[in-house]
Amino acid sequence: IMTTEEKTLKTLQRVIFPSAVETDVVPLYVDAGAATGVQLPTRFDSDAATSLKEATDAQTLNAPAPAASANAARNLTGRRSITVGDGKHLSFGTYFNAFPASYWRRWTDLKQVVLSVHTSGEGMVVVYKSNGRGVIQRVDAKLLSGSAETTFQLPLAPFGDGGWYWFDLSGTTDLELIEANWLGDIEPRADVNAGQATVQITTMNKVEYCINNIRTLGESPEIFDSVHEFLIVDQGNKKVQDHPDFEEVVKPLAGKFRIINQGNLGGSGGFSRGMFEAVNNGSDYVLLLDDDVIVEPESILRMVTFANYCKTPTIVGAHMFDMFDRSVLHAYGEVVNPWRNFYDKPYDDMVMGHDLGRSNLRSTHWLHRRVDVDYNGWWMCLIPTAVIHEIGLSLPLFLKWDDAEYGLRAKEAGFPTVSFPGAGVWHVSWTDKDDSVGWQAYYHERNRLITALLHSPFDKGGRVMLDSLFLDVKHTLSMQYYTEAGRLMALEDLLSGPEHLHESLSARLPQIRAMAAEYPESQVKTDVDSFPTIKNKKPPFRGRRNFKSPGYKKLVPWTMNTLRRQLTKPMTGELKSHPQIQLNYGESNWWTLSRFDSALATNAEGTGLFWYRRDPKQVRSKLIDATKLHARLLKEWPTLRERYRNASASVASYEAWAETFAKHTESELKR
Repeated sequence: IMTTEEKTLKTLQRVIFPSAVETDVVPLYVDAGAATGVQLPTRFDSDAATSLKEATDAQTLNAPAPAASANAARNLTGRRSITVGDGKHLSFGTYFNAFPASYWRRWTDLKQVVLSVHTSGEGMVVVYKSNGRGVIQRVDAKLLSGSAETTFQLPLAPFGDGGWYWFDLSGTTDLELIEANWLGDIEPRADVNAGQATVQITTMNKVEYCINNIRTLGESPEIFDSVHEFLIVDQGNKKVQDHPDFEEVVKPLAGKFRIINQGNLGGSGGFSRGMFEAVNNGSDYVLLLDDDVIVEPESILRMVTFANYCKTPTIVGAHMFDMFDRSVLHAYGEVVNPWRNFYDKPYDDMVMGHDLGRSNLRSTHWLHRRVDVDYNGWWMCLIPTAVIHEIGLSLPLFLKWDDAEYGLRAKEAGFPTVSFPGAGVWHVSWTDKDDSVGWQAYYHERNRLITALLHSPFDKGGRVMLDSLFLDVKHTLSMQYYTEAGRLMALEDLLSGPEHLHESLSARLPQIRAMAAEYPESQVKTDVDSFPTIKNKKPPFRGRRNFKSPGYKKLVPWTMNTLRRQLTKPMTGELKSHPQIQLNYGESNWWTLSRFDSALATNAEGTGLFWYRRDPKQVRSKLIDATKLHARLLKEWPTLRERYRNASASVASYEAWAETFAKHTESELKR
């Protein structure tokens, strides 16, 4: 808190840095590159649009090399401090240290922000801002000498559709940034009590991840005032509390740490337990965290602070970065396409998997636009307990679509979701795994359709049923019969009505996994030598590995020809006993797999291979069942939609979940 003659200012956001050894994430905190933004054309026509695209593409290609920012790691002197060498220049126009002015303007009553910069040495501080188009504008500058605390009063009026504030430092002798803060005179909402969250991690046999995250949180006492309780909901058979380092890492959290051991109720069961306990213990918020993540602890403080000052109770989400390529931003904001009911990007020019080490915040124009979202993934997401009181807990979907459905439900009830810049977590990206095949396909199919029944504004869900049937065809033609069996089971359960949801939380997964024994192609083997050798008398496609998609124009006739071949061409003994080809993961899409009768394919993780073999009987039975079930779903959609909508409030209610938790709670541990 900083007091001036006129008013008391509270810290909204602190400038922070990583440790000196985390060179791969330095570009997210400090940048040694030039302050170049987007040069907009002076006219607006098709040629201007082309020139803008060319300009922004060129800036991306010519952006500072990752080493430029990584070298700044040598100057780090602490969590809050850094030195700027003689004649050197550093910018804090970065993901974690720029101030997301447009978000504060839109969702809070903040009218201006005060930047306070505490330095020692000789140099200059320059303040910049951007607008929603990514244009950079110099705001103010001051010379620095000796020990100085320099402030700037910065209005938020110009940030209606996007834009950030940040500052740069230049040293004329060695200049040290001791600390910097973004301050405001805003007051919390009337319904905010202590402004504290229950920070809850749901885990299933990810013990090392949990121990590392507990250790990180325990080493960050600055966040403790914003945390009512640290809670782990452990649903595995390898327990976090049994780790040899457990007692040591929880010591700093003494009095604020608890573990609940319960049966495996999936992500929705674990996260709903966090919601349930946050309501019970009187927290203002529950902050949901996935287990297999690396946390930036400051994100917790920023999310709680922003939520305290939002005009209305607001769900605040963190962005997801790639755990194995840590300067890569996976997604900046997500919406649900109401026609196809797929995940989608809010704008066509936004990039999934954008590397901020290669193209920094200032030179990436679309990162300056404010993005309004439908939901935020529950890798890290803060939910006010006021919202839980109003709309209930998660639907018991086990996993997949629980976060999207909750965001849509909250939005319909008048509670927005904000994916908040400057709050981030590192998680395994979707490119490093494929959960659309195998046992999880059941949950993808059922839960996506449940979400469409509840929230689609279109009769019969728009294109959702057509897309669903098309996915059935793709999996079947790709010889993924186990995956397709799970999808068919999902349709049957969906048609049975919402009454099955709580019971299926614990019952369905063992049944789906047991079913895998009936399908040889579902068995992964780690060693290619465990399979018979590749044999093919005549190499397909003249020996070329150029497996192109048939394209939309040829898709229907191509699919019909492929289906005819799969149903009528006999399987010879050699095809049954030897694969024709080995495909890497990037090649094993549906239009390639369906061209073969027998193929080895690497899984997304690269840890093993599947052996897919064509079976005309499976093709016939799976496609007949899929057609029948979709015809029934099409006919019953209006009635089914009414059943799910009428039941959703009671299914997601505190009372329904209390009954489920009572059945599956095993033990509780406090420290």
